[in-house]
Amino acid sequence: MVKPWPTIKIGDVFDFKNGLSKGKEYFGQGTPFISYVEVYKLNGLTAADIKGRVRLAEDEIRKLAVKKNDVFFTRTSETPEEVGYSAVLLEDVPNCVFNGFVLRARPRNNWLDPEYCKYCFLTKRVREEISKRCKYTTRAGITGRALSEIEIPLPPIEEQRAIANTLTSMENYIDKLFQMIEKKKAIRDGALEDLVSGKTRLNGFNEEWETTTVGNCVSILQGGTPSTTNPRYWDGNIVWVTPGEITKLSGMYISSSERMITEAGLENSSATMLPEGTILLCTRATIGDLAIATKPMTTNQGFKNLICKIGYHNVFMAYLLKTMKNTMLSLAIGTTFLEISKKNLAAIQIRVPVFEEQKAIADALTAMDEEIQALKTEREKMIQIREGAMDDLLTGRVRLAV
Repeated sequence: MVKPWPTIKIGDVFDFKNGLSKGKEYFGQGTPFISYVEVYKLNGLTAADIKGRVRLAEDEIRKLAVKKNDVFFTRTSETPEEVGYSAVLLEDVPNCVFNGFVLRARPRNNWLDPEYCKYCFLTKRVREEISKRCKYTTRAGITGRALSEIEIPLPPIEEQRAIANTLTSMENYIDKLFQMIEKKKAIRDGALEDLVSGKTRLNGFNEEWETTTVGNCVSILQGGTPSTTNPRYWDGNIVWVTPGEITKLSGMYISSSERMITEAGLENSSATMLPEGTILLCTRATIGDLAIATKPMTTNQGFKNLICKIGYHNVFMAYLLKTMKNTMLSLAIGTTFLEISKKNLAAIQIRVPVFEEQKAIADALTAMDEEIQALKTEREKMIQIREGAMDDLLTGRVRLAV
């Protein structure tokens, strides 16, 4: 039978100290300091991560100096959910200090491996204990004394290192996927601009492009909102999209919505049932954001919905419109909110190739987007796996062979 781990209090391992408090006129140059943002966003810190600078006297630097293997906890925030996140300093940074929005935890022994410290305070139980021990004034906050009382498991040092190595390997793979996504997005963005403008032509196409207007290529339909005071109009089976849902999409297609309307809601409002393939173009607030409907649906009035006429490919038109956000913004007017009118949208001049070239361009860009989406899906899956593995490994529910 595998021997269970003993538990210790965080205060058995660390001595806590509050950070620097200075007026804003001291910041901007001088000695480096570890800030709340760095501790909240990262679980391991190097000199390259520490961006802040502050002017201090020599005795202040000595009093607040940091050392390799110090652990820093976010001390205060608007909500308890953001308090108590930690990061370990992985290398010595000369003349570096820490500010008052974080707590420094200095090891008093070698019971916890520094790499293991990147993860061991992130279990659900520890996070719940931190939130429970927060005190409120104008903001949520926690003290070193409160953190010291929280109990954590203490695996043997060899197991700590094995756990840290496993979780670090997962993080490195997740970071690698992010870098690949960003690289492929940059390539896609360059190809998008070149292909939809005709600067780059695909093999086999050399015909002249037509100069026309948006209104000549598509029919433009408005959206609408049923009365929100009539329950008969809501919670039906008709998708009803708002601009906020478009901005949250990771791809270019939409099939569902947060709110649904009924047939009665559709019949008693200016909402229009739009066919599959309609381009849903935000023309109010988030002007220029768009998605393509994968099924019949409706939208609210924050859209101009574009149905392509014969000879015009909806995916090509969507990609082309993606490059014209600044043009649409320049034509938007309004006092309460900016909006581009149907007339101004229809009058925008564009250049369009023959249908076959439109489709070829759309297929090439779609293939790029599908590759990016596959990487995003893999990254999201790995993040979920890492979250599950983290809690299992750090609590001892799953043990590694060492």
